[in-house]
Amino acid sequence: MLLTRAEMSFEFGGARLSPERDAELLAWMMNQFLYGEVTGIQCGHWLYDAPDLDAARFFSRQAVEEFQHVDNFVRILELLGKKPGQAHGMVRFLTSGMMPDSFEEHVCLEMAQGEGFVLLALYALIDTLDDGSAAGREIKQILQRAVKQEERHVAFGERRTIAALQTKRGLRSRLLGLSLVSMWGVRRLGAFMRDRLPKDHVVLSHLPAFLEFTQRCAETRLLRMGVLEKPLAETSAATKALALASAYALRPALELLAAPLKLLPNALNPLAPKRVTQTYLSDAQLDTRVRNARAPALARAVDEMGRIEDGEAEPAVQ
Repeated sequence: MLLTRAEMSFEFGGARLSPERDAELLAWMMNQFLYGEVTGIQCGHWLYDAPDLDAARFFSRQAVEEFQHVDNFVRILELLGKKPGQAHGMVRFLTSGMMPDSFEEHVCLEMAQGEGFVLLALYALIDTLDDGSAAGREIKQILQRAVKQEERHVAFGERRTIAALQTKRGLRSRLLGLSLVSMWGVRRLGAFMRDRLPKDHVVLSHLPAFLEFTQRCAETRLLRMGVLEKPLAETSAATKALALASAYALRPALELLAAPLKLLPNALNPLAPKRVTQTYLSDAQLDTRVRNARAPALARAVDEMGRIEDGEAEPAVQ
């Protein structure tokens, strides 16, 4: 990932969450994660729109991992003695209401940024959860397994966002606008938590500082991916406004202009995204495998030619 585990770790001053004392609070948190993992299953949608074999292979694996995560969070709720419940409206907005329109938006907004926020929260839980009981130990083990998969998802999103920015002019502003709204949504969720959850809790008392920390991490990721060209504090209001307009205000006009092209088959529509069925023969991964398969045969042919030149073998008679 572009940010290390150390960079994404917040110092809670030794404060701890207890599976017994804080069962209600932990159950509320798990239900937010559970909803996010259920929406994560929808990555199967992006498998259909995968532009190459690398993305298709990754989404296939991710879909299986998201199902595992659903089971994991249900298991944690069982350990807490709680049942699955509704997620907060802002969580539903961030995970369902901001469904991206393109592969590039998906890898930036949902994978690099969205799962980056999830990873920050999971790290915080792992670092603060008291594992002195059997339930605490099992919950922590489940979370530690989950973060390894989430780290792969974030890293893939970062890598493919960087690649997209290198090939598609004008994409940066749109991705920035969407990311700004995502960061706003996380701040709104944080405001709810500050207002509704116990303020005198040993862990939650750190919440305002932790939320600011998550925003700094998100900004750092945007900078390192190239979505942001300079820190937000140095980015002009006009640039931010243009980014938001590119993400939202201009979308209806662009969709209206592109509407006639949607009547064409996907293969004939110049604006339609290329799918793996159209790109696989020129795919870099496929080409690498073909070249690797040819390498031994080529080496044998070169060796045979050398032996003929040295008089150690006779040319084959056709």
